[in-house]
This record gives sequence, structure tokens and C-alpha cells, in this order.
Amino acid sequence: MLELKTIDIRKSKVNTLAVPVCEDEAIHTNQSLTELVQQATGLEEFSGKAGEEVVLYDPPGVKVHRLIFRGLGPCAKVDAESLRAFAGEVVKKCIRQGLDPLILAPPDAARLDLAETSLLSALLEGACLGNQVLDAFKKEKKERPLSKISLLVARNQARRHAGLTSRIETVCRAALTAREWVNTPSNEKPPQMLAKAMIKATAKTGLKTSLLSEPQLRQKKFGALLAVAAGSSNRPVMLVMEYTPPKADKTVVLVGKGVTFDTGGINLKPSSSMEGMKGDMAGAAAVAGALLALSQLKPAFKIVGVIPLVENMPSGTATRPSDIIRSLAGKSIEIGNTDAEGRLILADAITWAIKRYKPATLIDLATLTGACLVALGEHIAGVFSADDTLAEAILAAGRATHERCWRLPLIDDYKEHLKSDLADLSNVGGTRWGGAITAALFLAEFAGDTRWAHIDIAGPAFSKKAGPYCEPGGTGFGVRLLCDLMARL
Repeated sequence: MLELKTIDIRKSKVNTLAVPVCEDEAIHTNQSLTELVQQATGLEEFSGKAGEEVVLYDPPGVKVHRLIFRGLGPCAKVDAESLRAFAGEVVKKCIRQGLDPLILAPPDAARLDLAETSLLSALLEGACLGNQVLDAFKKEKKERPLSKISLLVARNQARRHAGLTSRIETVCRAALTAREWVNTPSNEKPPQMLAKAMIKATAKTGLKTSLLSEPQLRQKKFGALLAVAAGSSNRPVMLVMEYTPPKADKTVVLVGKGVTFDTGGINLKPSSSMEGMKGDMAGAAAVAGALLALSQLKPAFKIVGVIPLVENMPSGTATRPSDIIRSLAGKSIEIGNTDAEGRLILADAITWAIKRYKPATLIDLATLTGACLVALGEHIAGVFSADDTLAEAILAAGRATHERCWRLPLIDDYKEHLKSDLADLSNVGGTRWGGAITAALFLAEFAGDTRWAHIDIAGPAFSKKAGPYCEPGGTGFGVRLLCDLMARL
């Protein structure tokens, strides 16, 4: 679908060409493009300000039928995310209007003070991530994704970046798959069904996959995980994905929270808070998506995805507030609130993964707390780790992918809030304040001495509004972040 294309637009026919324009500086070096931009900015209705757009048809001197010029605003403010947004918005416009194929004209990297690889990557990412149509459950299919999106580059650029399109498409398609899993309604993805869908998606990648069924989880004493699943007729499973290259010298484990629907259990959520709870498995989707991509990118070390999948429902068999359960680690946990369920399934998954794989690094992703959403808003994930180097690597990956993260503190004296009079731990803090921190501290009790980080994606995992390269719903947040992060570990 993605390609780098070298053509002369004065001689080769092009149906649709999209060109980014700045309002204050020329950002293209191709003479033909420069002249076309001058024509566009000579019109009263277009100056290159952010969001402005004008279309020219069959301009003289080139064999381009349709030229879409889109403003980026001041040159000094243009960054990689501006280019992702430009590409995504143009692709979505072309999908709506049935304009296929599409060619994008990258600006000159030096004029934007960007590395050439970063510039081309951003355009390819925005184009691929924007090329999605959410119609799986609609009878009438009105729109189709574009079959081909090209970047117009010089021949030497195409040679320098020969492997770029394949890598970008691998990662972004995995993110699109993660979005589809999140967007799938919960009646179509109970735990066992979602696990099978994830296994099917990775069938041709060489990943080794295995499932721990409910009897196996019970036999192995996954007490915390089973307590969350106790109220649902849809039985829990734990999916394990393993990428093992030759001569791997270390193992990294990724754990993803997979609650396929979260009612809150006996501590039932208000109806308004349940609307997006089909997305409470976005951490699981991100981990499975990342493994899908990484198995094709082939890093030099072993990567394991551990994905506990449950449904949290109220019923006569559901776990109750004040119940005391025993986790896989042997720690007893008093249930202060059945809606604090994600940390329970993660506790057992983390315990099992550390015992089974003895990883050099373990990272969990979870739509864990509303408190993190309150603290950081809808577009930033919270990062918790006692390891400064690991935390900074995650933040750097977030900056590179624009899957933004912010480090929050792990404060020892907040552990006081997790104390129980009757058990080793309570699953909720004794105060309404600092909920994201106490949730992370709860997980830290099970990570032990392992190099560990927790990423709370409650905000950015799901969006009610469309973005430049994402429709409303699941965002696929975490897939690109994790793939970039693996190259930094």
C-alpha cells in the first residue's frame, strides 16, 4: 500500500497529488512544485495558514489532474506530528471522495529543520493510520481504504530509505488491528473469542502462542484473576505470545490488561461510565499488536506478550466488596471495590510472567484508572517506574511516536493507603486522592525486584472524537510506542 515513488510530474500522469504548504516560507525544492505552490498561494482564499485548503485541476506545465494544497501554518511550528496530521487528513478526504490512488509531495527536510527519515516516516505513518474505514458492522459499505499511497521522492531518497515503507506499514497495520479489536463490541469478543482472534492475526508471523484455560488457571492458583472473572458466564483465559530469535541474550515481557467488558462488578458503574468499557482491553490489544509487528521487525532479543482476558460482571457468583482473595503470589487481597479489577488480573499475570521467564524488563499497559485520566487528560499516558533509565526510554519513545507519556511518582509513603486490617493488601487506596499512584504501587508489590514499568493508558486508548489520522473509538495507542521502545532497550 505504501511506496516511495520517483516520477517527473511534467511527464507522468498523476490523478491526485497532495502538497503541504507553509504560510511564510517555501518548503519545496522541486521547481515544478514550487511554481504550483505559487499559483495556489496567489489565490485570495489560500495562503498556507493551518487548516486552509485549495484544489487546482489540470494546471498547465504538469500532468497532474488534481492538486490538493493544504496549509501547515508557520514554518517554525511544523514538526513531525504536523506532517502526520497533514497526511492523515488528506487520506481521509480522498477516502470520502473516492480518490485512489494518492501521491503526497514531501517538503524538504532541511527547510523544516527535520531529519529526512523522521519527515518521511511521519508522512507514511499519518497516511497509513488514516487509511481506515470503520464499517465492519454496517450492511452498506460506502467507502473503501485507498489501495495505494505514494510519497514523491528523488531517486537517491528512494535508495536511502528503501526499507522504510515496509517497516512503517508493518507497525501501523498492527496499530490498525489493535484499533479494530478495541472497537469490536463486547458481545463479539468475550475472552475466549478475542484470544482466538489475536491468535489468528498472528498465525503467519512465526509467533508461538498458547492459551491457559480456566481449569489451568485454577490449577495454577490464579486467585486474583479468577476472582474478577467469577461473576461472568464468559470464562477467562490467558493468552501468551512468544517471539524467540536465535541466540537471544535477554527477555522482555509485555503484559496487557484485557477486560473485554467492565461493568464494575458488584460495585456497578453508573451507566454513563460504561459506554466505553468495551475498550477496557486496550492494553491487551496494544501488546498483541506490538507482538504482531515485532515478530516481523525481528529484534535480537526475546519478547513475550502476556495477556489476561476476563469479563467483569455482577451476578450471584461475583466477587463481593470485603471478600478476601489469594493471589498467585500468595498475597491475600481484601476487595475494597470490585471496580478496581484491572490491577488484580495484572498482579497474577505479572507474578506468573516473572516466575516463568525471569525477564530483564517487564512493562505492563492498562486502561487502569480514571484518576490518571483526570491527572493527564485524554491524550497522555502516565508512566510509573522506579528505574530512571527505563522511564526515560518510554518518554523518548512517546516523543518519537507522538504517543505521549508523562512520568508520575511512585511514592513509598502512599503504600500506607493499600494496607488492610485483615489481609496483606487492599485493592484500593484508603483515600480518593492519588488513585493512579496507589494503583501503580499495588502492581509494584508483584513486580518485586524486576526492572518494571507501568503505563496507564486510560486517557489515550479511546477517543470519542475523530483525530487527523484516527476515527472515533480505539486509537491503537501503545503499539507504535512499544515498537519504538524495543529499539531503545
